[in-house]
Amino acid sequence: MKNGTDKMGSTVIFRLSTDPGCEVFVAGSFNDWNPRQHQLRDNPDEGDYKLTLTLPPGRHEYKFIVNGAWHIDLACPNWVPNQVGSLNSVIVV
Repeated sequence: MKNGTDKMGSTVIFRLSTDPGCEVFVAGSFNDWNPRQHQLRDNPDEGDYKLTLTLPPGRHEYKFIVNGAWHIDLACPNWVPNQVGSLNSVIVV
């Protein structure tokens, strides 16, 4: 994930490497944990999924959804426990 800041918020690039042909989404506090709102796109069937979002300033928890299964972002070093007994990734913008 990469960040860039402008007047409207911060640009965040969510990235995930996994098998080509997967359905990959990101859900978090920034979209009310909607598991189908923000889909990452594969770089022509290489398994390198990416999505750019503009997020408001603040702390945001999130997870990736890969073929219906929820996963933390292993590339993000910040995690917190959640209400269902697993972890969420955290980004501060």
